[in-house]
Amino acid sequence: MNSFDSLKLLPEILSSLNKKGYKKPTPIQAQSIPHLLTGGDILGIAQTGTGKTAAFSLPILNNLGSNKIKTKPRHMRTLILTPTRELASQINENIEEYGKGLGIKSTVIFGGVKPRPQILQLKKGMDVIVATPGRFLDLMSNDQIQFGQLETFVLDEADRMLDMGFIRDVNKIIARLPKKRQTLLFSATMPQDIVNLSKKLLVKPKKVEVTPESTTVEKIDQKINFVHKTNKPKLLINILEDQSIEHVLVFTKTKHGANRVVKHLDQVGITSAAIHGNKSQGAREKALGGFKKGTIRVLVATDIAARGIDVSHITHVINYNLPDDPKSYVHRIGRTARAGRDGIAISFCDDTEKKLLKDIEKTIKYQIPQDKDHPFHGVAGAPAQPQNHRRPSKKASANKSRNGNNQQRSARRRPAKKKPTT
Repeated sequence: MNSFDSLKLLPEILSSLNKKGYKKPTPIQAQSIPHLLTGGDILGIAQTGTGKTAAFSLPILNNLGSNKIKTKPRHMRTLILTPTRELASQINENIEEYGKGLGIKSTVIFGGVKPRPQILQLKKGMDVIVATPGRFLDLMSNDQIQFGQLETFVLDEADRMLDMGFIRDVNKIIARLPKKRQTLLFSATMPQDIVNLSKKLLVKPKKVEVTPESTTVEKIDQKINFVHKTNKPKLLINILEDQSIEHVLVFTKTKHGANRVVKHLDQVGITSAAIHGNKSQGAREKALGGFKKGTIRVLVATDIAARGIDVSHITHVINYNLPDDPKSYVHRIGRTARAGRDGIAISFCDDTEKKLLKDIEKTIKYQIPQDKDHPFHGVAGAPAQPQNHRRPSKKASANKSRNGNNQQRSARRRPAKKKPTT
C-alpha cells in the first residue's frame, strides 16, 4: 500500500495526515485500517513506534465521521482503555489532530486530578473517551458513565495492564460492555493471560503482527558501558557534555533513583526533569511538555511513566539501570529511532546487573557491543563510608538527648553531700 489515499478515508482525515507529513501507512496501519473500516475485530501485536495509535484511531474517526449520531449525556460511542495517564493524553491529542474538521468530541479520564471537570465533560456526551481503568471504574460505579451507545472498545497496551495489576478493573469494565460491538486489542507481547483475554473479548478477529516479539529496531546503535555503581552519575554527565546530544531519555529502576539523577544533572547545569508515579499530573505534563519543546534536554523516567512518551525526536536512550524484565529493554530503546530516524541506546551495567544483561542479550538474540573507551571503564568506585562514621539515626539522637536530660534532672534532685568535719 503506497499511500493513505488508497485507504478511502474521509477528506478531513487525509487533510490532517497531509499536514502532519504522513504519506505512507506503516505496516500495522496498512494491515489494520481496511479491516477495521468494515467493522471487524483486531488482535494487534505491536511494539512502541510502529504507528499503532493511528492504526486504530483513523478508522474509528472515519466511522464516527461517516455516521454522526447525537450522543446522550454520560454516554460514549468509543471507549479506549490504556494503562497510563501520559498515554491517555497522547492518544487523545492524536485523535484531536487527526479528526480536525469532523466535529468529533473526545476527552480523557484519569486519576491524579479532581474528578469534577471530568464529570462535567461526561454530561455533554462524548464520541470518544480515552481512559485509565481506575478513574473510569470509579465514575462508572457512581453511575456517571453509561454504555447504551457504545460501538467500539479498544484495549491498548494489554500486557502492561496486566503488569500494573489493572486486570480486575478491566474485567469489571468489560462486564458492562454491550455484546454487540467492535473490539480492538493491542499488546506488545502475548503472554497466556492475554491470549485468554483475547478469546473472551474478540469475535473472529484478524491477527496483525508487525514486529516479532522481543526484537529490537535495526536502526538503533546499541552499546553497553560497564561501570562501577558509584561512577554512574559521573559517566552520565560525561556523556551529556557533548552538546550535540539534545533530546535524551534516561531510564531508572525506581522513582527515587529518577529524582537522584535529576539532582546530579541540575548541580552541573544540565536541564532535566523526572517523570514517575509520585509526581502530580500537572508536574508530569509540564515535564513532558518541556521535553517535547526542547526546553528540557533530559527526561528521566521509570518504565511505567514512559509508556506515554511519544516524542519522535529522541536521539538517545540511556539505561541508567538495566530493567528486571528483558522485554522492558526492547520497549525502552524503542523510544528512539522513530519516524524513520536513527537512534542510539547506551546501557550502564554494574556488577550487580550482569545477569540482567545476559537475560536481555538472550531475549533479543544479540550481543550488545561494549564501549571500552569511556573514561570510567575499569575505574574503581568511591570507597564505602566506615561504619563508625555513620551519623546516628534520629531515634538514637532523641534517646541520647532524653537520657542526658534525665541525668541532669536526677543530679538536680539529689542533695549535695556534706563535707566531712575536721
